[in-house]
Amino acid sequence: MISSLYNFVYSVALAGGMLVSLPYWLFQMAFRGKYRKGLSERLGRVPAELRRSGVKGRVIWVHAVSVGEVLAVAGLVEKLRRRFPQHRVVISTTTNTGQALARKRFGEANVFYFPMDFAFAIRPYLKALRPAMLVIAETEFWPNFLRLTHDGGSRIAIVNARISDRSWPNYQRFRGLLRKVLVNVDLFLAQTAEDAGRLQDIGANPERVRVAGNLKFDIPAPVAPALVADLQKSFVETGAGPVLVCGSTVDGEEPLLLKALENLLVRYPRAVMILAPRHPERFSAVATLLQQMGIRFWRRSGWNGEALSGGVLLLDTIGELAAVYALADIAFVGGSLVPRGGHNIIEPAQYGVATVVGNHTENFRDIVGLFESRDAVRIVGPAELPLVLMELLANDVERLALGRRAAETMRSQSGATERTADALQELLARP
Repeated sequence: MISSLYNFVYSVALAGGMLVSLPYWLFQMAFRGKYRKGLSERLGRVPAELRRSGVKGRVIWVHAVSVGEVLAVAGLVEKLRRRFPQHRVVISTTTNTGQALARKRFGEANVFYFPMDFAFAIRPYLKALRPAMLVIAETEFWPNFLRLTHDGGSRIAIVNARISDRSWPNYQRFRGLLRKVLVNVDLFLAQTAEDAGRLQDIGANPERVRVAGNLKFDIPAPVAPALVADLQKSFVETGAGPVLVCGSTVDGEEPLLLKALENLLVRYPRAVMILAPRHPERFSAVATLLQQMGIRFWRRSGWNGEALSGGVLLLDTIGELAAVYALADIAFVGGSLVPRGGHNIIEPAQYGVATVVGNHTENFRDIVGLFESRDAVRIVGPAELPLVLMELLANDVERLALGRRAAETMRSQSGATERTADALQELLARP
């Protein structure tokens, strides 16, 4: 009775919140083009390709919110496909960018938008898919979704689970409610012992919590798009360099990075910055900023092989950044010069590139802390950024050694995908 009341109150509150915030969603759809894609799927319309999923118990549903989670579970999806050839593995995402990458990686017929957390949107998917197992990347604790999936007889696993420093206070505040939600989960595979402890503290059954490591350390280097070879050729022919790749930047960071570039150009007039804003809707705003600052730049979407020496290539495309890091003399990973929690430094590290981040890396505290403990990353404040970049470019020995230590750190942490696949196989085999 109490549980039913809780579910009712939650659903009413969620509906009320959606109704109150409706003007925001409509504005985002109308003027920024966000959330329009996949709207019918989010509301419960199951794509025709998914309706042909076959016999009950022959589907494994993997949910990955956005690009980072899609990349993290890519190796796991392949292992699940090999270990369970009689099952169909389908993948849902929440964001448009995650959807685009997932469709490219896993096939369009196997990918769809995650339904909103209302019973009317969730039940059509459970009826069509009848999954034997649901695998959720990181920490997506949707109460109705977890309850209905569990009640339908599916095994549920949270993989690559982490509780960030930013999220931790809120989770603690609602631990009483979370305990009712987490009881539906059969297995938690945490990234670290600290994450495992936090999961137990907010209500996860200790017997269901294990440490499996971070799947992102196993992400293979992507197949390089044609852009990488084209840029490499251009740099050689024009003598351009050094090359700075600044990825996943957010509002407030580009002015700091471009000021640093202006300083570098005094000493290195052929320097090139490849600048990749985190969110596609900001591409035009960053282009305007470059114009206002009088910095020579090219948009990737319109680049036809022109010499890039002494300017900025604005990477206004999706899915190319990870491979482009391989071209960098120095990589900067954004979301960290301003208080946004940072983004993942693994992509440049796997290429052995000297990597710099700001001092706001709370979302990746364990990864950054590990690299910092091995002198495999440089952490700077906004005022220090230009000086640190200049010092690294002036000292080839230290810069190359920094990148080498990053690659060695990556190799030392591999194996999480195999451990996760083993645990999921064990879960699925339980009577």
